[in-house]
Amino acid sequence: MVVVHAQPSTSAVAPHKKNRRKLSKKTKPTETAVEDDHEMGDAPPDAPSCKVHHDGTGDDDELMIDTDPSLPPQSSAPAFPPLPASAQRAVLKSEMRRIPIPPHRMTPLKKDWVNIFSPLTEMLQLQVRMNVQRKCVEIRTSKHTKDIGALQKGADFVKSYALGFDATSDAIALLRLDDLYLDSFEIKDVKTLHGDHLSRAIGRIAGQDGKTKFTIENASRTRIVLADTKIHILGSFQNIKVARDAIVSLILGSPPGKVYAGLRTVSSRMRQRAL
Repeated sequence: MVVVHAQPSTSAVAPHKKNRRKLSKKTKPTETAVEDDHEMGDAPPDAPSCKVHHDGTGDDDELMIDTDPSLPPQSSAPAFPPLPASAQRAVLKSEMRRIPIPPHRMTPLKKDWVNIFSPLTEMLQLQVRMNVQRKCVEIRTSKHTKDIGALQKGADFVKSYALGFDATSDAIALLRLDDLYLDSFEIKDVKTLHGDHLSRAIGRIAGQDGKTKFTIENASRTRIVLADTKIHILGSFQNIKVARDAIVSLILGSPPGKVYAGLRTVSSRMRQRAL
Protein backbone atom coordinates (compact mmCIF):
# COMPACT_ATOMS: atom_id res chain seq x y z
CA MET A 1 0.00 0.00 0.00
CA VAL A 2 1.50 3.26 -1.10
CA VAL A 3 0.75 6.36 0.90
CA VAL A 4 1.16 9.60 -0.94
CA HIS A 5 1.68 12.71 1.19
CA ALA A 6 0.31 15.85 -0.46
CA GLN A 7 2.64 18.79 -0.02
CA PRO A 8 0.90 22.09 0.53
CA SER A 9 1.60 24.60 -2.17
CA THR A 10 3.30 27.86 -1.34
CA SER A 11 0.46 29.77 -2.92
CA ALA A 12 -1.95 28.41 -0.30
CA VAL A 13 0.35 29.24 2.61
CA ALA A 14 1.16 32.76 1.53
CA PRO A 15 -2.26 34.26 2.29
CA HIS A 16 -2.14 32.84 5.85
CA LYS A 17 1.18 34.53 6.47
CA LYS A 18 -0.15 37.82 5.19
CA ASN A 19 -3.19 37.52 7.42
CA ARG A 20 -0.96 36.83 10.40
CA ARG A 21 1.04 39.94 9.67
CA LYS A 22 -2.10 42.03 9.37
CA LEU A 23 -3.46 40.61 12.58
CA SER A 24 -0.20 41.27 14.35
CA LYS A 25 -0.24 44.89 13.16
CA LYS A 26 -3.82 45.36 14.25
CA THR A 27 -3.26 43.82 17.68
CA LYS A 28 -0.30 46.06 18.51
CA PRO A 29 -2.29 49.26 19.13
CA THR A 30 -4.78 47.34 21.27
CA GLU A 31 -1.99 45.87 23.36
CA THR A 32 -0.40 49.25 23.84
CA ALA A 33 -3.79 50.72 24.68
CA VAL A 34 -4.37 48.03 27.33
CA GLU A 35 -0.94 48.67 28.81
CA ASP A 36 -1.64 52.40 28.91
CA ASP A 37 -4.93 51.71 30.69
CA HIS A 38 -3.15 49.62 33.30
CA GLU A 39 -0.55 52.32 33.81
CA MET A 40 -3.20 54.98 34.15
CA GLY A 41 -5.10 52.82 36.57
CA ASP A 42 -2.00 52.29 38.70
CA ALA A 43 -1.21 55.99 38.87
CA PRO A 44 -2.48 57.85 41.96
CA PRO A 45 -5.51 60.11 41.45
CA ASP A 46 -3.74 63.22 42.74
CA ALA A 47 -0.86 62.98 40.27
CA PRO A 48 -0.78 65.78 37.67
CA SER A 49 -1.61 64.76 34.13
CA CYS A 50 1.21 64.92 31.63
CA LYS A 51 0.75 66.56 28.25
CA VAL A 52 1.68 64.50 25.23
CA HIS A 53 3.27 66.44 22.41
CA HIS A 54 3.49 65.35 18.81
CA ASP A 55 6.93 64.03 17.92
CA GLY A 56 6.23 63.43 14.24
CA THR A 57 6.23 59.59 14.46
CA GLY A 58 2.71 58.89 15.81
CA ASP A 59 -0.67 59.26 14.19
CA ASP A 60 -2.43 62.56 13.63
CA ASP A 61 -4.84 61.76 16.47
CA GLU A 62 -2.02 62.16 19.00
CA LEU A 63 -1.45 65.81 18.04
CA MET A 64 -2.43 68.19 20.84
CA ILE A 65 -2.47 71.97 20.34
CA ASP A 66 -2.14 74.20 23.36
CA THR A 67 -4.08 77.47 22.96
CA ASP A 68 -3.19 80.55 24.92
CA PRO A 69 -6.35 81.97 26.58
CA SER A 70 -4.88 85.49 26.54
CA LEU A 71 -4.86 85.60 22.72
CA PRO A 72 -8.02 86.83 20.91
CA PRO A 73 -10.15 84.20 19.14
CA GLN A 74 -9.34 83.53 15.51
CA SER A 75 -12.86 84.39 14.34
CA SER A 76 -12.65 88.00 15.56
CA ALA A 77 -11.81 90.69 12.98
CA PRO A 78 -8.34 92.24 13.24
CA ALA A 79 -8.23 95.67 14.85
CA PHE A 80 -5.48 97.97 13.59
CA PRO A 81 -4.84 101.50 14.87
CA PRO A 82 -5.58 104.34 12.44
CA LEU A 83 -2.72 105.44 10.25
CA PRO A 84 -1.43 108.84 11.35
CA ALA A 85 -1.47 111.74 8.94
CA SER A 86 2.32 112.00 9.06
CA ALA A 87 2.69 108.47 7.69
CA GLN A 88 0.22 109.20 4.91
CA ARG A 89 2.12 112.33 3.97
CA ALA A 90 5.31 110.31 3.83
CA VAL A 91 3.84 108.32 0.94
CA LEU A 92 2.59 111.44 -0.91
CA LYS A 93 5.13 114.09 -0.01
CA SER A 94 4.10 116.77 -2.49
CA GLU A 95 0.96 116.64 -4.61
CA MET A 96 -0.23 119.42 -6.91
CA ARG A 97 -3.51 120.26 -8.63
CA ARG A 98 -4.02 122.63 -11.55
CA ILE A 99 -7.53 124.09 -11.91
CA PRO A 100 -8.27 125.80 -15.26
CA ILE A 101 -10.06 129.15 -15.15
CA PRO A 102 -12.35 130.28 -18.02
CA PRO A 103 -11.29 133.52 -19.74
CA HIS A 104 -14.37 135.42 -18.57
CA ARG A 105 -13.57 134.53 -14.94
CA MET A 106 -9.96 135.76 -14.93
CA THR A 107 -10.89 139.40 -14.19
CA PRO A 108 -13.19 138.51 -11.25
CA LEU A 109 -10.48 136.12 -10.02
CA LYS A 110 -7.93 138.93 -9.82
CA LYS A 111 -10.38 141.13 -7.92
CA ASP A 112 -11.33 138.41 -5.40
CA TRP A 113 -7.86 136.89 -5.15
CA VAL A 114 -7.52 137.80 -1.47
CA ASN A 115 -10.80 136.04 -0.63
CA ILE A 116 -9.65 132.93 -2.51
CA PHE A 117 -6.11 132.29 -1.33
CA SER A 118 -6.74 133.29 2.31
CA PRO A 119 -9.01 130.30 3.16
CA LEU A 120 -6.73 127.93 1.25
CA THR A 121 -3.60 129.00 3.12
CA GLU A 122 -5.12 129.58 6.57
CA MET A 123 -7.73 126.82 6.85
CA LEU A 124 -6.17 124.07 4.70
CA GLN A 125 -2.47 125.05 4.96
CA LEU A 126 -1.97 124.79 1.19
CA GLN A 127 0.36 126.64 -1.16
CA VAL A 128 -1.46 128.60 -3.89
CA ARG A 129 -0.37 130.58 -6.92
CA MET A 130 -2.04 132.05 -9.99
CA ASN A 131 -0.56 131.11 -13.36
CA VAL A 132 -1.61 133.91 -15.71
CA GLN A 133 0.01 132.40 -18.80
CA ARG A 134 -1.78 129.07 -18.49
CA LYS A 135 -4.91 130.75 -17.06
CA CYS A 136 -5.16 128.39 -14.12
CA VAL A 137 -4.72 128.25 -10.35
CA GLU A 138 -2.13 125.84 -8.96
CA ILE A 139 -2.36 124.46 -5.43
CA ARG A 140 -0.13 121.94 -3.69
CA THR A 141 0.40 120.44 -0.25
CA SER A 142 3.11 121.53 2.16
CA LYS A 143 4.71 120.18 5.30
CA HIS A 144 2.13 122.08 7.37
CA THR A 145 -0.86 120.37 5.70
CA LYS A 146 -2.58 118.15 8.28
CA ASP A 147 -5.71 116.89 6.49
CA ILE A 148 -5.03 114.42 3.69
CA GLY A 149 -8.21 115.54 1.90
CA ALA A 150 -7.30 119.22 2.00
CA LEU A 151 -6.05 119.22 -1.59
CA GLN A 152 -9.36 117.90 -2.93
CA LYS A 153 -11.33 120.42 -0.88
CA GLY A 154 -9.18 123.26 -2.19
CA ALA A 155 -9.61 122.10 -5.78
CA ASP A 156 -13.40 121.96 -5.37
CA PHE A 157 -13.38 125.44 -3.83
CA VAL A 158 -11.47 126.98 -6.76
CA LYS A 159 -13.55 125.05 -9.30
CA SER A 160 -16.81 126.28 -7.78
CA TYR A 161 -15.58 129.88 -8.05
CA ALA A 162 -14.59 129.28 -11.67
CA LEU A 163 -18.13 128.06 -12.39
CA GLY A 164 -19.63 131.28 -11.03
CA PHE A 165 -20.37 130.77 -7.31
CA ASP A 166 -19.56 133.54 -4.82
CA ALA A 167 -16.29 132.91 -3.01
CA THR A 168 -17.23 134.53 0.30
CA SER A 169 -20.70 133.04 0.85
CA ASP A 170 -21.29 129.95 -1.31
CA ALA A 171 -17.98 128.39 -2.38
CA ILE A 172 -16.39 128.64 1.06
CA ALA A 173 -19.03 126.23 2.39
CA LEU A 174 -17.14 123.45 0.58
CA LEU A 175 -14.23 123.99 2.98
CA ARG A 176 -16.36 123.95 6.12
CA LEU A 177 -18.75 121.08 5.32
CA ASP A 178 -17.93 117.58 4.08
CA ASP A 179 -21.20 116.54 2.42
CA LEU A 180 -21.39 119.22 -0.28
CA TYR A 181 -21.01 118.42 -3.97
CA LEU A 182 -21.14 120.09 -7.38
CA ASP A 183 -23.47 118.95 -10.15
CA SER A 184 -23.41 120.40 -13.66
CA PHE A 185 -25.54 119.65 -16.72
CA GLU A 186 -26.80 121.36 -19.86
CA ILE A 187 -30.32 122.00 -21.08
CA LYS A 188 -29.71 119.92 -24.20
CA ASP A 189 -28.99 116.92 -21.94
CA VAL A 190 -32.65 117.04 -20.88
CA LYS A 191 -34.31 118.09 -24.14
CA THR A 192 -32.98 119.24 -27.49
CA LEU A 193 -34.10 122.85 -27.95
CA HIS A 194 -33.04 125.53 -30.41
CA GLY A 195 -33.67 129.22 -30.98
CA ASP A 196 -36.56 130.80 -29.14
CA HIS A 197 -37.55 127.51 -27.50
CA LEU A 198 -34.15 127.39 -25.78
CA SER A 199 -34.46 131.02 -24.65
CA ARG A 200 -37.93 130.38 -23.20
CA ALA A 201 -36.63 127.35 -21.29
CA ILE A 202 -33.88 129.48 -19.72
CA GLY A 203 -36.48 132.14 -18.89
CA ARG A 204 -38.74 129.57 -17.17
CA ILE A 205 -35.82 128.42 -15.00
CA ALA A 206 -34.79 131.94 -13.99
CA GLY A 207 -38.26 133.47 -13.70
CA GLN A 208 -39.07 137.16 -13.47
CA ASP A 209 -36.15 138.92 -11.73
CA GLY A 210 -34.81 135.50 -10.73
CA LYS A 211 -37.88 134.62 -8.64
CA THR A 212 -38.14 131.00 -9.76
CA LYS A 213 -34.43 130.32 -9.26
CA PHE A 214 -34.49 131.80 -5.75
CA THR A 215 -37.58 129.76 -4.89
CA ILE A 216 -35.88 126.53 -5.95
CA GLU A 217 -32.75 127.47 -3.97
CA ASN A 218 -34.67 128.21 -0.77
CA ALA A 219 -36.90 125.14 -1.01
CA SER A 220 -34.08 122.69 -1.77
CA ARG A 221 -31.37 124.46 0.29
CA THR A 222 -28.98 124.65 -2.63
CA ARG A 223 -27.24 127.29 -4.74
CA ILE A 224 -27.82 127.46 -8.50
CA VAL A 225 -25.81 129.20 -11.22
CA LEU A 226 -27.31 129.72 -14.71
CA ALA A 227 -24.48 130.17 -17.22
CA ASP A 228 -26.16 130.36 -20.63
CA THR A 229 -27.25 126.77 -21.38
CA LYS A 230 -25.27 125.25 -18.48
CA ILE A 231 -26.69 124.80 -14.99
CA HIS A 232 -24.51 124.30 -11.89
CA ILE A 233 -25.95 123.20 -8.53
CA LEU A 234 -24.10 123.27 -5.19
CA GLY A 235 -25.48 121.33 -2.20
CA SER A 236 -25.85 117.94 -0.59
CA PHE A 237 -26.72 114.84 -2.58
CA GLN A 238 -30.43 114.73 -1.69
CA ASN A 239 -30.90 118.49 -2.06
CA ILE A 240 -29.24 118.47 -5.47
CA LYS A 241 -31.70 115.81 -6.59
CA VAL A 242 -34.67 117.93 -5.47
CA ALA A 243 -33.40 121.01 -7.30
CA ARG A 244 -32.49 119.05 -10.43
CA ASP A 245 -35.95 117.47 -10.63
CA ALA A 246 -37.59 120.89 -10.39
CA ILE A 247 -35.35 122.35 -13.12
CA VAL A 248 -35.94 119.35 -15.39
CA SER A 249 -39.70 119.77 -15.02
CA LEU A 250 -39.42 123.41 -16.05
CA ILE A 251 -37.30 122.52 -19.08
CA LEU A 252 -39.82 119.90 -20.20
CA GLY A 253 -42.59 122.51 -20.12
CA SER A 254 -44.30 122.14 -16.73
CA PRO A 255 -45.99 125.36 -15.52
CA PRO A 256 -44.21 127.13 -12.65
CA GLY A 257 -47.28 126.81 -10.40
CA LYS A 258 -47.14 123.03 -10.54
CA VAL A 259 -43.41 123.07 -9.77
CA TYR A 260 -43.98 125.40 -6.79
CA ALA A 261 -46.58 123.01 -5.37
CA GLY A 262 -44.14 120.12 -5.58
CA LEU A 263 -41.41 122.19 -3.91
CA ARG A 264 -43.76 123.10 -1.04
CA THR A 265 -44.46 119.42 -0.42
CA VAL A 266 -40.77 118.55 -0.49
CA SER A 267 -39.76 121.44 1.78
CA SER A 268 -42.42 120.49 4.35
CA ARG A 269 -41.12 116.93 4.41
CA MET A 270 -37.56 118.17 4.88
CA ARG A 271 -38.65 120.31 7.84
CA GLN A 272 -40.39 117.34 9.47
CA ARG A 273 -37.26 115.21 9.05
CA ALA A 274 -35.14 117.98 10.58
CA LEU A 275 -37.39 118.05 13.65
